[in-house]
Amino acid sequence: QVQLVESGGGLVQPGGSLRLSCAASGSIFSFNVMGWYRQAPGKQRELVATIARGSNTNYADSVKGRFTISRDGAKNTVYLQLNSLKPEDTAVYYCNAGYGGSLDYPGSYWGQGTQVTVSS
Repeated sequence: QVQLVESGGGLVQPGGSLRLSCAASGSIFSFNVMGWYRQAPGKQRELVATIARGSNTNYADSVKGRFTISRDGAKNTVYLQLNSLKPEDTAVYYCNAGYGGSLDYPGSYWGQGTQVTVSS
C-alpha cells in the first residue's frame, strides 16, 4: 500500500521560506510522477510542481522562480522548497504520486496534507 507522509508546513512571514518533505513508503522511482498540489479555502486543488521519473519538472506560473521541487532517492523523499512566500501561497499542500499520471495531471495517491500559512 502506498503511503505518502508530508511534513514541514507551518506559519511564516511574507518573504520567508519553508521546505516541505514527502516521504514515500517505497522507492520514489517506482512512480511515473510525483508532485505537490495545494488547496486554499474555498478554492479548487491546484498543481504547484511535479517531477517525472526522468527528472523533467513542471511548475505553476504563480510559483516559478520561487519554488523548487527536488528528490532524494536514498531517502525516498520528495521536497518542495518554498522561497519568497506570499500570503496567497497560504494553503494545505498535498504530496501526490502515481504509476500513471503526468506532469500536468495528478496520480492516484495522496498524502494527508500539510498546512502552510503566510502571514505577518
